Amino acid sequence: MSSTTSSRRRRSRRTGEMSETSLSSFLSLAEGRRGHFLLESGHHGGLWLDLDGLFTSARRIAAFVNALSARLREHDVEMICGPLLGGAFLAQLVAKELDLPFCFTERQLPAGSAGMYSAQYVLPTAFRSQVNGRRLAIVDDVVSAGSSLRATRAELESHGARVIVAGALLQLGDVGTGTLQREGVPMEALLRDDYALWEPSSCPLCASAVPLTSPATATA
Repeated sequence: MSSTTSSRRRRSRRTGEMSETSLSSFLSLAEGRRGHFLLESGHHGGLWLDLDGLFTSARRIAAFVNALSARLREHDVEMICGPLLGGAFLAQLVAKELDLPFCFTERQLPAGSAGMYSAQYVLPTAFRSQVNGRRLAIVDDVVSAGSSLRATRAELESHGARVIVAGALLQLGDVGTGTLQREGVPMEALLRDDYALWEPSSCPLCASAVPLTSPATATA
């Protein structure tokens, strides 16, 4: 082992920075909880990742951000956008790495909304003229059903933006990303893992009378 490598590893342990971008190292930053969850898209799932603490220190996830930024750089984008919360934090870090402007969308649930993919994401007024005519990348920390990225893309394009690529630190399954790719938006996922999603009518946990679980009370 070289002295440079040894020094880098000591520094990483001291600062909490991850020096590798493996699935196991990413999951060590997020607390996985098992149960029966209703996801934003309307799907049901059996795993919840608690990502609230993921961005408390930019240094901890610098290796992941740098690796994703390198992939997005190849698409010649002009701006980075992410949905609040985690996607917006990631968008800001990636934009800084690429020396590009960033923006974010905010989640809204229309009154009386129900069903699949009912959540909307709205671009703050200050960003609307900035995205018009630009080539954008949309990013999120973790993508499963892709509800927030799909809604963010629709919102951006309604204001004249052109979404040319999507990115994520972790892609779970292929439900959400498959939809984007079929619509001509390639997905740059740094990491991938299997993940089961079900529509409520075909959920095996519902069929077994397993009650929906709050993430706060789920077991790891």
